[in-house]
Amino acid sequence: MVSKRLPTRPKIVVEPPGPRARSIVARDRNVIMQSFKRWYPLVVERAEDYLVYDVDGNRYIDLNAGIAVLNVGSLNRHVVQAIKSQLEKFIHYSLTDFYYEEAVKLAELLLDKSPFRGRGRAFFTNSGAESIEAAIKVARYYTRRPYMIAFMGAFHGRSMGALSLTASKPVHRRGFAPLLPGVLHVPYPYPYRCPFPANSPEECGEAVIGFIEDWVFSRLVSPDEVAAIVFEPILGEGGYVVPPDNFLPLLEKLARKNGILMVVDEVQTGFCRTGRFLAVEHWGVRPDLIAVAKALAGGLPLGALIGDADVMSLPAGAHATTFGGNPVAASAAIAVIEVIEERKLCENAYKLGSMVLDRLKEAMESGEAPLIGDVRGKGLMIGIELVRDQRTKEPAVEELERILVRLFKRGYLVIGAGASTIRISPPLTIPEEALNGAVEAIIEEIRREAYKMG
Repeated sequence: MVSKRLPTRPKIVVEPPGPRARSIVARDRNVIMQSFKRWYPLVVERAEDYLVYDVDGNRYIDLNAGIAVLNVGSLNRHVVQAIKSQLEKFIHYSLTDFYYEEAVKLAELLLDKSPFRGRGRAFFTNSGAESIEAAIKVARYYTRRPYMIAFMGAFHGRSMGALSLTASKPVHRRGFAPLLPGVLHVPYPYPYRCPFPANSPEECGEAVIGFIEDWVFSRLVSPDEVAAIVFEPILGEGGYVVPPDNFLPLLEKLARKNGILMVVDEVQTGFCRTGRFLAVEHWGVRPDLIAVAKALAGGLPLGALIGDADVMSLPAGAHATTFGGNPVAASAAIAVIEVIEERKLCENAYKLGSMVLDRLKEAMESGEAPLIGDVRGKGLMIGIELVRDQRTKEPAVEELERILVRLFKRGYLVIGAGASTIRISPPLTIPEEALNGAVEAIIEEIRREAYKMG
């Protein structure tokens, strides 16, 4: 069957938000707890691959992928067919009490794609936060140690254990103390804004390791009381920050020296988002536990914790979930992995991402887009940090919000991360023409905002 060619440009027929969208937004405010921030009033009616249509008939180019979820695109035919086939068999029967092959097959596929091939175990959850919660329990039980180390700028979820590790924005934690005891936060090596004096990204990475060794382990807790170091290979919500190349290998060396588990949060970075199946592969480190979710099931709620069989050793009854590993979601996830392999989406993400990074760096270095302070990323996980002043690096917070709203009104869906970073995270299936057009629109709106500032 020949795939139909989809449009590569947006189409705005009524300025968004249109009348139907405004009506639904008003109803939403009356019945849904407003504990989350929407960037702009997009009201989705349907979607197809890298296109999103709102309730007023506008067509958008998707650079969000449902927040790094729709890596294989919206309504991927193979995934939809897998879901339909499973729906005709059975919808639910609680994996933690009984058995079914769909979950076993998915676990085999995930472990085969991980460092634990031949010697691993999986535990299925319903979300990234649940995967992190499982990791906390597994790490503490296996090591019998009370402390966890996490990083400033990291986001690991909003349930109480995951929130205790999160340190991305104060609003996430305000009003919820006391949180989980025994969590220590250390600076993340943010090359553009290194928390320590450093003349290079590598020096920044070394400085963070030195801080952990010389200050945390020497003055705060003994390393033999630390169960795990939990980290994102690339900060997500914290600003799409890529660490220096030496950092994760040095962190692994530190962990191994002290018998500390390495727990990697691949919830946003996994499934070829960065050009590798798992982002941690870029640095050649081997974690003990890996938390995944988001893109795993193509849009259905599903997460997993995978790890070394010796570490994943909780006794029967110690941890379970009613819906984790749901057969419909598991069938979708199997199809997602098949699509990733068949369409070579890791390679596609790397190729397209390299192209986008080159264009954005050109715009930054030439002065074409004066507000750009830093461009960074791997694959199709790209951050454009906006600053009001190149010398002081003052975050362009209000400018970011205005740029995103104007892009929305033009038909491009993109949101922010960190204080003032544009995050580019489209479906990995997006065609080059559509992506190029979106990137040029972003550059145009950054330039327009800079001109308004004078």
